Amino acid sequence: MKIILTDSTNVDYVRLTEQLDEELESIYGEMQKKYHPLNQSQPLNQVVLIYLDHRAVACGAYKELTEESAELKRIFVLPDVRGRGISKRIVQELETDAQKNGYREIYLETGSKQQTAVALYKSCGYELTENYGPYVGDTNSICMKKTIK
Repeated sequence: MKIILTDSTNVDYVRLTEQLDEELESIYGEMQKKYHPLNQSQPLNQVVLIYLDHRAVACGAYKELTEESAELKRIFVLPDVRGRGISKRIVQELETDAQKNGYREIYLETGSKQQTAVALYKSCGYELTENYGPYVGDTNSICMKKTIK
């Protein structure tokens, strides 16, 4: 397993997030279109990629919310390598980098139909929180947070 820290211009990251978008569209259909701008709104400077046998198989990123908080974004693992703890490793790598960069809390949003993702985040120590920012009032969004001090 090889782990690299890069940014959202990395071609492997772009390819993986395109596959993520396809998967989300298959889950949520037309509803997913309203979230697309939130995932494309700005470049991400803190991206983690995981490679197995020289193939990019997983990605994740975070962006700043406030001086002390960050938001996890675009976490995805290719279906053929799921169940190996790779998603948890992505989250851990992002948390470590965020902590190194001075963030104390990490937030995230996932969809109500992604209970496997919710279980992952709970297993990583995230707790349900009030919906924040563009997700306020969105009954399809589940927001979570974790203090990383």
